Amino acid sequence: MADFDWNHMRAFLATVERGSLSAAARRLRLTQPTLSRQIAALEDELGILLFERVGKRLELTEAGERLAGHVREMGAAADRVGLAASGQSSEVEGVVRITTIDVFAACVLPSIMQRLAAVAPGIVLEVIASNAIDDLMRREADIAIRHIQPSQPELIARRCPDSQIGLYAATRFLDAVGRPVTPEDCARLPFIGFPESELLIKELNARGIPLRDDALRWRCASSLINWQLIRDGFGYGIMFREAVKDTAGVEAILPDMAPITAPMWLVAHRELYTSRRIRLVFDALYDELSRRNLPSG
Repeated sequence: MADFDWNHMRAFLATVERGSLSAAARRLRLTQPTLSRQIAALEDELGILLFERVGKRLELTEAGERLAGHVREMGAAADRVGLAASGQSSEVEGVVRITTIDVFAACVLPSIMQRLAAVAPGIVLEVIASNAIDDLMRREADIAIRHIQPSQPELIARRCPDSQIGLYAATRFLDAVGRPVTPEDCARLPFIGFPESELLIKELNARGIPLRDDALRWRCASSLINWQLIRDGFGYGIMFREAVKDTAGVEAILPDMAPITAPMWLVAHRELYTSRRIRLVFDALYDELSRRNLPSG
């Protein structure tokens, strides 16, 4: 056991946490056959069976359950060492991983990345476009842009100016169906929403728009896909105002309506925040997001 290969342990732990070989392989950026070979090698090293296949699912054996607890502790210790080492880095170069929702990744980050490239050409920015909250503690990302405040004490969160959300539709769509003048006029137009839109519907109802859940014509969990549906003229929907800037062929609906606001938090791990390259990117992101989200007028 003293000569075990840590890569094999990582493969085992990722499979336990992700629940399947394919998901674990994606997490570790390996091919599935490579991951399978690493787990088989670990089983040979230890002389035990770690997983049993039940139908299409993998289930831990009793021995695998016992080992998983120990490997989690080892993984947590390795993460702490990695965080501490990264946090002490004085180089203003290297990779910085930013995670944010897909529409921000596509519509907001590119111009910010251009500015960062000019300020620190040695930094490589890796964008993780995800609507899920990635675990900064597990180093899935270095910096996160979130719309909820994190609760973990190990994380530093800095609140940016709130995002403003408005209603938008394609010009050609409005030319065809007519432009709503009052909130009640919106009831006749197809709305593009999300699978779970209760809070959004409540916000729109409070602004006089008589929208009900069963009236949503198009639904998608991806903000970026919804934005494309809006731009393609499928109906009207919401979007962050900073993501709409300089978008041709799209108009605001009821522009005088009070915008929906969403808090915006910039988050990093405490130890990573002492890294010069992380700090540089963190501060540049804050400055740019603050500039973009200043109230107009």
